[in-house]
Amino acid sequence: MEEPRTTSPLRRPDGEPVRILVVDDEPDVTDVLASALTAEGCQVRTAADGAAAVTAGLEFRPDAVVLDRMLPDLDGVEVLRALRRDAPRVGVLFLTARDAVEDRIAGITAGGDDYVTKPYSLEEVLARLRGLLRRAGMLADSDWAHRLTVGDLGMDEEAREVTRGGVVIGLSRTEFELLRFLMRNPRRVLSKAQILDRVWAYDFGGQAHVVELYISYLRKKIDAGRPPMIHTVRGLGYVLKPGGSP
Repeated sequence: MEEPRTTSPLRRPDGEPVRILVVDDEPDVTDVLASALTAEGCQVRTAADGAAAVTAGLEFRPDAVVLDRMLPDLDGVEVLRALRRDAPRVGVLFLTARDAVEDRIAGITAGGDDYVTKPYSLEEVLARLRGLLRRAGMLADSDWAHRLTVGDLGMDEEAREVTRGGVVIGLSRTEFELLRFLMRNPRRVLSKAQILDRVWAYDFGGQAHVVELYISYLRKKIDAGRPPMIHTVRGLGYVLKPGGSP
């Protein structure tokens, strides 16, 4: 039987781990992002303000920076410009609580490669980073690096398209992020707490019932009329396996 296939670890063309600098003045944010990126195979350094970010940029030489727009000493755009003076090709993904169009335009105009608005899901941040690095030629070549496959279930992370048995399945944004997390961890039992932490906003105060609700939504779309792939492990959580697997 073919093993489920997921995305490869984040590696540079020379085979070395991708280096990511995470800049945010909220320790909870940097800790969560650093942990998730380390699990993706990255080397990670964090900074809590603009001055520390500029220093880390010179010492650490990151391939990409996850950068908060609002820092205690410098605006994120100022930090971007300082980093780019020394490393013109460094990729920058802005994190911003500002959702006004003019703020997003200001970040992109200043040279930011992409942005994610708070609150965000970790899966979205990771996918945006992969896309940013791939477009910049900073990832090792792989013709399926942006695709996830488990059995006859496929996901194109860039096109945000999901298929099962070749049939396209329409998903909401939250359903897509939940399925992406399940597909990144095939045959692994994931608890409701893990799913909440990874799929919903980092500061989301929701309850476990929201996971049950969205699992039921996914089952209606993914498993309807087909061998089930999403299974409940009583008392532990949920697991995604190829249809028909024991």
